[in-house]
Amino acid sequence: MLIKTEAIVLHTLKYGETRIIVDLFTRSAGRVSFIVPLPKTPKSKLKKQYFQPMTLLEVEFDFRQRVQLQQLKDARLLTPYTSIPFVPEKLAISLFVAEFLYHALRSEQQNEPLFAYISDSMQWLDISQSGYANFHLTFLMRLSRFLGFYPNLAVRGEGSALGAPSDADLFFDLREGRFCTAAPLHRDFLQPADARRIHTLMRMDFLSMHLFQLSRHDRNRITEVLLHYYRLHIPQFPELKSLSVLQELWA
Repeated sequence: MLIKTEAIVLHTLKYGETRIIVDLFTRSAGRVSFIVPLPKTPKSKLKKQYFQPMTLLEVEFDFRQRVQLQQLKDARLLTPYTSIPFVPEKLAISLFVAEFLYHALRSEQQNEPLFAYISDSMQWLDISQSGYANFHLTFLMRLSRFLGFYPNLAVRGEGSALGAPSDADLFFDLREGRFCTAAPLHRDFLQPADARRIHTLMRMDFLSMHLFQLSRHDRNRITEVLLHYYRLHIPQFPELKSLSVLQELWA
């Protein structure tokens, strides 16, 4: 079946001397892996620079069931980035997001709203001139909506009514993704200080996140909490190599 669709590059791996393996998240077919020959001439349709992490492409391929590595017929830049490759902070964020999505979307099927969210988010980062230090925090929190474990604002408590988690003494159950008035019996929960960070994060979006002044320590702690949350809900989610670079940004 011939498919022409938009795609986001998640990961590229050199395969021998003349080929690369490219993992794409596509609008029409979800996660798909390709074997791509390295270009021999400058006129080649499949240019090596197209397959940098988080690049937005339009691709064409003949999709074959039960074939692990598909063959690309054509690829072109969909929306070239104007700042991400040239601004160190943005580049570090995009590499972190790419590595994160490579593992988080391991078996993701067609999900057009999810694709649109990722694509729109990266284009927002590219055109923003300031106020994007909390981008990765906001991105990860809102991504959980599409993966099915966005935190529940209703409070679980012994005989308590449901309400917004505004109390200073609320815990956050990482397994259930909800706030609670007492610590759960298992160990995967956040103490009230970190639970308040989750509540703050849930109030952020890309337009308002610059209003939330976080120190590097706060930002790094929230990142650690979010990654732990994802590891509980996505089996075999590994440590991320790009995290250490991200943690050094914004004193």
